[in-house]
Amino acid sequence: MAERTPRTDIDLRFSSPDAEPTPWPDARVKLEGAQTYWLTTVRPDGRPHVTPIAAVWLDDVLHFTTGIDERKAHNLAANQHCVVTTGTNEFVGLDVIVEGDAIRLIDAQRLQRVADAFVAKYGDVFVFHVREGGFAIEESSDLVLAFEIHARKAFGFAKGDPFSQTRYRF
Repeated sequence: MAERTPRTDIDLRFSSPDAEPTPWPDARVKLEGAQTYWLTTVRPDGRPHVTPIAAVWLDDVLHFTTGIDERKAHNLAANQHCVVTTGTNEFVGLDVIVEGDAIRLIDAQRLQRVADAFVAKYGDVFVFHVREGGFAIEESSDLVLAFEIHARKAFGFAKGDPFSQTRYRF
């Protein structure tokens, strides 16, 4: 799959005077290497829901999983719009936010690639076995759903010297 290159803009209102936009490859490295992400979905009644997730960046798309009966699965069934955030809780470094729609994966070959990517990144913490409609894990017979988020828009917040706010539009 060809890498998507977004249009990149710096927001000077929220950036140091000498700041440059954070290049997309730097933001992508943060998305690839993060161990913990925060997923924000919207409940059917409009209230937000935020939860930590594990995720993998594969083929220029962010992938995550959820149990079929979990709150985020119910939210995404009603509204695919979501936001994923990763970064640091220090006041230095780079935070990255991705906005997009969570699309459920059901193709067995694609699911296998995602399962392999989880093992490559997290080791035996996340071992998924492809089954019809998603994944199975050894501890449960419940279906685990897999989703991918194609970024529509992303933001990079560089903290430190200099500070910058970069917007990426796909």
